[in-house]
Amino acid sequence: MMQPNTIGKVEMILAMMLSSTIGVFVYESGQSALNAVFYRCLFGFMFLGFYAWVRGYLNASKVTAKEWLLMLAGGVTLVLNWCFLFTSFSFAPIGVTTVAYHTQPIFVLLIAALFLRERFEAHNWFWVLVAFSGVLMIVDPFSSGWSENLLWGIGSAMVAAVLYAITTLITRQLSHIKPHLIATVHLALGTLMMATFAPVQEVPAAGDHWYWLAALGFLQTAVMYILLYGAFQKLETPMIAVLAYVYPVATVIVDYLVYGNAITPLMSLGMAAILFAGFAMNRNIRPFQWWRKAQTC
Repeated sequence: MMQPNTIGKVEMILAMMLSSTIGVFVYESGQSALNAVFYRCLFGFMFLGFYAWVRGYLNASKVTAKEWLLMLAGGVTLVLNWCFLFTSFSFAPIGVTTVAYHTQPIFVLLIAALFLRERFEAHNWFWVLVAFSGVLMIVDPFSSGWSENLLWGIGSAMVAAVLYAITTLITRQLSHIKPHLIATVHLALGTLMMATFAPVQEVPAAGDHWYWLAALGFLQTAVMYILLYGAFQKLETPMIAVLAYVYPVATVIVDYLVYGNAITPLMSLGMAAILFAGFAMNRNIRPFQWWRKAQTC
């Protein structure tokens, strides 16, 4: 019988693998970013809401008015984050935009330091510089192959990363509330939000796009969240932070296998810089301490 820690690792890896295919399902649905977000919220709410109801996770009797406001605010930023992320897929390769999106751990620390007065150690500014140097390497504005679309794609992904970071910081304050309840509320709110301004009338009544949209709500939302929350209950934070990097790496591989989007050596270096910077900040790696030790040897 597998140990809970091992099961948690498997759940986390499977959740990240599912996340790595989100861009493919959005692209293959052939729908606009806004419509894809609407149906992700709608189908995700139906599937995850049913699961949470059956398991008894929707008890909100002890949720205060302030916590409801925080949940709703987090839902708004989460849904807007999806809008920008899905938009980025229209402008740049899915693998590149997903890696740019993975600047979110850096934005969590920056926003927490600037607005919540949390401690932000000096060496972390070095890793911020490394991460944004990586973004420059991916965009490569001095290359003859540079395109404005690539810039728009990466820019949209990074706006999404900021919004997701805000969602993370808001949700941190709801740690005693079942995450399944929070996610169900977010998806319900997202369905209502997107129904007001997504051009759903443009979606054909019949076609294969429904399979992609339904799967986006079922697999990449409901099932992914269930696996993710299961992993969170079994793993320590450092292990979760490390395994989260399966998502961008797997997305680059999926993008290449499905669409043949090759990555240039400079792009590879830039993506590695972003991923390592996020990893280093999560693990509190101090580069200058290493340098001083090397100097004294």
